[in-house]
Amino acid sequence: MTTVAPKTVVLTGGGSGGHIMPILAVAAALKQHLPTVHIVYVGQRGDRFADIAANDSHIDTVYYVRAGKLRRFHGEGFKQLLHISDVVKNIRDGIYVVIGIYQSWWLMKRLKPAIVFSRGGFVSVPVATGARLGHVPYITHDSDLVPSLANRLIASGARLHAVAFDAQMYPYPIKNTVTTGVPVSTAFQPVNDKMKNQYRRMLNIPSNSPLLFIIGGGQGSRDVNEAVATILPVLFKEFPNLYVVQVAGQDNKDALIERYHQLLPTAVAKQVMVYGFIKDVYVYSGAADVVVTRAGATNLAEFAIQGKACIVLPSSFLAGGHQLKNAAYLAEKKAAIIILPEELKQQPNILADHINELLKNPSEREVFETALAKLAQPDAAERLAKLILEQT
Repeated sequence: MTTVAPKTVVLTGGGSGGHIMPILAVAAALKQHLPTVHIVYVGQRGDRFADIAANDSHIDTVYYVRAGKLRRFHGEGFKQLLHISDVVKNIRDGIYVVIGIYQSWWLMKRLKPAIVFSRGGFVSVPVATGARLGHVPYITHDSDLVPSLANRLIASGARLHAVAFDAQMYPYPIKNTVTTGVPVSTAFQPVNDKMKNQYRRMLNIPSNSPLLFIIGGGQGSRDVNEAVATILPVLFKEFPNLYVVQVAGQDNKDALIERYHQLLPTAVAKQVMVYGFIKDVYVYSGAADVVVTRAGATNLAEFAIQGKACIVLPSSFLAGGHQLKNAAYLAEKKAAIIILPEELKQQPNILADHINELLKNPSEREVFETALAKLAQPDAAERLAKLILEQT
């Protein structure tokens, strides 16, 4: 009797939770469509988020390769060349990329995958380049309106480009571009009052207390942390029974907890929960009345499925200005409250004012909940899984 080897699919991407979590959603969808598929995740050596993929039940095998980051900042131009330490690190990381390409090419020869799916991030460049050298087809995916630098670098060799929005909004050949949406975990579902109260019971938060959830991306955001810390004393004066859950980033957590102990009375500080990183975002966001978030595409896609009222604080410093473009799209659809960095700087209390307004007016929250929910694409992971398997 002849035994047929299982089909192997390589998934790659990393550097942030916004890359890893969609990869896991695609892995789950692939297993659902083809349980025998052998899924290999190739991550970046040293990536703090890679362990999340390694511990996921849908990932069969994990490998790590070298990769490097190109340090560049939106709006800096030639001034970046004056940052000598960054220039030195860019040269070092360029060497890492070359090493990673060789490692990836060797992996392709050994694994002989049917296809590679690149979610973006630094590690995608050596892995996709290694795949191209090994004559293995690959598909890229962009969640943001602005394609990532990694995907732009590997675009010419891609068989297909999967994108989150209308294909015509991207600089790829239309015939090779497919709109799929942003893949998210099936744990994110439209939230009704019953589910909301269930999530609150899981978190030991009273059903009649307002709940504010803040997330500055998988690695946190010092700017978001600072903006929230500035206004919390004001919010607690207005809402004494307010509960706050804040994802601050592993590097910022301890300092922020200490700051809240200094800013707030002991009894009030107990109503503030600060985490470095959380995996079950859907529980915390699902339980919340208002969500304060960056304009990362993955988080926005997750909150759209849940139908949450969001206040979005886009970063203007990230390369390519992709968060500003994401935020502008939401503003056009009137699907969230957008506070730009310059507005926050000029009016420090603007965030408190908007939170206050949403917490006091359920009908206004509902307007934003409904508008954002209209943008949801809950079947994105399934679409991507089908697309990947069709190309094998």
